[in-house]
Amino acid sequence: MSVRNVVTINVGKRGLTESLINEVNLLLEKHGAVRVKMLRNFRDSSGKHKKDLAEEIASKVRGKLVDFRGFVLTFER
Repeated sequence: MSVRNVVTINVGKRGLTESLINEVNLLLEKHGAVRVKMLRNFRDSSGKHKKDLAEEIASKVRGKLVDFRGFVLTFER
């Protein structure tokens, strides 16, 4: 996986909407890898620990979580 070919999606205050999950799945299909960055306003509004947020996102995305650094998750298909 080349770092330059990975698309980044930001999760903001609206959280994990159905359209965001669909977009991540579409980009996984197209590019094979996607980074999901949890922005501060998403983290603050959810009140959950980052590991819980990562597990929630991973359960909804049709991809494999391959990297989890800070508040950035990388998924591959």
